[in-house]
Amino acid sequence: MSFSMFRLCGFQILLVIHLAMCQNFGNLHLTGPLKDMNFSVPEGSGVRLIYQFTAEPPAVSFRATGEKDGLLDIVPKTGVLYLNGSLDWETKTKYSLQVESLDEEGQRVKGPYTIIVFVEDINDNPPEFDQLKYTGVVRQNSRPGKPFMYVHATDRDDPSTPHAQLTYSILHHFPNPYSQMLFQINNVTGAISPSMTGSYYLDPQKQDTFTLVVTVKDMAGLTMNAFTSSADVIITVKESLWKAPPTIHIQENSTRDHPVNISQVHSNEPDAIYELFVKEQLPRLPFSVNQNGVIYVTEPLDREKKDTYLFFVIAKDKEGELVDKPLQISVIVEDINDNPPVCQKALTVLEVQENEDAGNYIGTVSATDMDQKDTLNSRLQFKIESQVPAVPANDLFFIQQDTGILQLISRSLNKRIASSYSLKVLVTDAVFQTICDVQIHVIDINDQIPIFEKSDYQNVTVAEDLPVGTVILEIQATDADEPLTGSSYIVYEVKEGDPNKTFIIETDPETNRGFIKINKALDFETAQVYNLVIHATNPEPLVPGVQYNSSSITVFKVFLTNVDEPPVFSREAYTAEAFENIPVNTLVMTVEAYDPEGDTVRYSLEGDVKKWLRIDSSTGKIYTASLLDREQKQAYEVQVVASESNNVAQKSKATFVINLKDVNDNPPRLATNGALFFCHPLSGGERTLIQATDDDEQMFYSTFTFSLKDDTDTRNNWEISKINSTHAYLSPKHTNFDEKVYNVPVIINDNGRPPLEGEINLEVNVCKCSSEKSCFIAVQRERSWPSAGQAIGILLGVLLLIGCIIASVFFHMKYKEKDQKKSHQEDAKDQAELHSLAK
Repeated sequence: MSFSMFRLCGFQILLVIHLAMCQNFGNLHLTGPLKDMNFSVPEGSGVRLIYQFTAEPPAVSFRATGEKDGLLDIVPKTGVLYLNGSLDWETKTKYSLQVESLDEEGQRVKGPYTIIVFVEDINDNPPEFDQLKYTGVVRQNSRPGKPFMYVHATDRDDPSTPHAQLTYSILHHFPNPYSQMLFQINNVTGAISPSMTGSYYLDPQKQDTFTLVVTVKDMAGLTMNAFTSSADVIITVKESLWKAPPTIHIQENSTRDHPVNISQVHSNEPDAIYELFVKEQLPRLPFSVNQNGVIYVTEPLDREKKDTYLFFVIAKDKEGELVDKPLQISVIVEDINDNPPVCQKALTVLEVQENEDAGNYIGTVSATDMDQKDTLNSRLQFKIESQVPAVPANDLFFIQQDTGILQLISRSLNKRIASSYSLKVLVTDAVFQTICDVQIHVIDINDQIPIFEKSDYQNVTVAEDLPVGTVILEIQATDADEPLTGSSYIVYEVKEGDPNKTFIIETDPETNRGFIKINKALDFETAQVYNLVIHATNPEPLVPGVQYNSSSITVFKVFLTNVDEPPVFSREAYTAEAFENIPVNTLVMTVEAYDPEGDTVRYSLEGDVKKWLRIDSSTGKIYTASLLDREQKQAYEVQVVASESNNVAQKSKATFVINLKDVNDNPPRLATNGALFFCHPLSGGERTLIQATDDDEQMFYSTFTFSLKDDTDTRNNWEISKINSTHAYLSPKHTNFDEKVYNVPVIINDNGRPPLEGEINLEVNVCKCSSEKSCFIAVQRERSWPSAGQAIGILLGVLLLIGCIIASVFFHMKYKEKDQKKSHQEDAKDQAELHSLAK
């Protein structure tokens, strides 16, 4: 074999290797002479080479005519028949071409020959429902799994293939108030029925209409490549026979023969077994139910013991399983007048002054009735039955019939004639009556005023930090009226010198001693001296002609001593907002504090764990000390400390929170880092889902765009298609992949201002898969993809080595250097032809 023939053979080997690497031929023959031929190409297969016709001298080129339709053509110089787009079986099932070879003058050498390209059908027809919208009706409490309607879909693909094997499912459920769907669908028949949850919770009073989005998939739903269609199913929920009766009213203490029929329930299921149960603990449930659903009260009820009952009726089948949800039965026990009035006190004791005017209020007789409130059964009326002694008259007192309020009829009381009276008050309801005892004491008139033991209590000195409630002085006044009565009880009040009620005075009812207490926090800087004027009075009015005078007045002064107090902030908490990218040394807040004693205030920060802030110790201005990061901390909180310059132990704290607003400073990334895989060998149409996310706030990553890095290998092998704002599909563009790990560079852009871009090297395993569709062997990791030029260079190097070995056998060593140089030149020409072929 000559070296030139070897080079020609090497070029043909290189061409075959190149075509095998770059294209998917299936079982097609790669090259051959021009003749009538038939080819089968799957529809939608995209750009691909079909066949290469070899030229027989003097032919130097080829020409194709006929039904090319812009999709089929031939490379004139190389004779490569190729597909320039995607075929559609539904549009055209075959293409007929005429191919002929031409000499250098363009004259026909051979042909034309008929070349027929048959289009193979693939699963490219989605299933279709026979209705755009379905409606159905389901009864409340229907048994789970019992169909109440059907949906139906058809597929134009071959019904004898998986392409038309349909599977139904429920995609969405509106509304869906529970964690599980209320409805279910048979994936083969399209029968829709209530789920276990739906059978229990469906209630037209809560929701009478549901919308289901039902989907149908072809390919028996067993592959991600299956087509899906959907239809809305509108379901109306109607009431069932199984419903709770209205609230049942039963009169208490019934004398009828028990048990008594009070209601009845009906199950949707025939031959249901009824039972009662109650959640609360009762000594005994006074109700029962028979097997016809009739509910009985089994004994008389007492409203005063229990006025309402809540229990449940359940219906079971013979196996003891619930056939309906439990029904709540509400029973209200109605009142009858079966309780007499009861006096609130065994003896009601009241006081009245002997000079009391006619009509004045004396007191109230109180009684209760256990019968139902605000009904005639519990309405009480009062009447005075007797008065002892009956002097100076037997009708000195009057009681209001419906309120029990006692009043004096005339001004005729005299303690010397009678110091007390005993009344019998008759209290009645519509059926019963009760006697309540009342004792009225006649007390001395208030004709004596309180007299202070001192008219001036001099001075009291207290520190401003004494706590509220501290007693600072005790005072004493006396009253000569009858002890332990309203005429002798003394009420102390600060009349002058304390407009803000800083002090209060409490009285000991036994001794009438007054205790002056601090009522509000003292403040030396606000008031240093209080000149207090205190009056002593009685709760009972003085008799005409008697008046309070200076004997019922005392005075004293309260001096406050200053206490060193810590600084006071103008606010307890400060809040600011800032973008996270503001420069260092940006002013974000100014805090203010003052010292009550006028000392200079110094500021500092505590809790600045990230060292993001600094504060001017003199002015209280807070600046950024380093770059902020919202993704680390959205609300950053520190404590601002204000301390006295001369006494750092005197300090106060306030909270400062800076809320960081987001800027788009994080590029998008993949939501998961796990490797993806495709099962080897690929059959076509595979795709896998990828999801993008972003550490910035929602406004910056609500929409992502996906793309592949613009390099030859990535562009020839992969494609990416967007699904929504956060998801996309990654798909191989052909099936000719080796078993190994491919690095696919994916570029993701967010919609921030300005937008950011993230580049991710996505690892994709092409591997043999187990029956569970997962990789079961490790695959060789691809370090890097060589470029097209590098691949050709490697192949040329291999061929050169082979050429050197063969040439050493056939040629003399003195011609070796010359022949190698010539070989390089011809290999460069071959490389240029390959590039032209690939275009």
